[in-house]
Amino acid sequence: MEKMIKVGMGDLKVCKAPDNLTTLGLGSCVGAVVYDKTTKVSGMLHCMLPDSTKIANNSNIAKFADTGLDELLKQMISLGARKSSMIAKIAGGAQMFAFSNSNDMLRVGDRNVEAVKTKLKALGIPIVASDTGLNYGRTIEFYSSTGVLLIKAVGKGSKEI
Repeated sequence: MEKMIKVGMGDLKVCKAPDNLTTLGLGSCVGAVVYDKTTKVSGMLHCMLPDSTKIANNSNIAKFADTGLDELLKQMISLGARKSSMIAKIAGGAQMFAFSNSNDMLRVGDRNVEAVKTKLKALGIPIVASDTGLNYGRTIEFYSSTGVLLIKAVGKGSKEI
């Protein structure tokens, strides 16, 4: 019987079909799903910050886009995934609050999205779908058997990518 595995904030999990992955409350955080379409091994990262090298206490590697994606791939490969057949889908990275200036440090959502895109490109994993930015939070569910990412947003309904 299939399970829905919860991924917390600053967390990552991997699974094989028929199990599925979900994370709640993506605001400025990014939910990155990596999927091996051949073996149906999936991984989800709920990263909070773009770059582990900018933070003194970075012991939680899943909190960051750079170290989190490295660990996600490592765990997926240990479950039998092959990098050559991996694809990615991403969601989140919203600007949850309006600011009167354009200080880059306040644009956490945009910076998280860019960091995830940059890291996935460096790893050679194509992003095939995304739903990022804007000013609302998202909850996502990834279905390993089909490769569908369901995105739910309060007041916006839901959609599949």
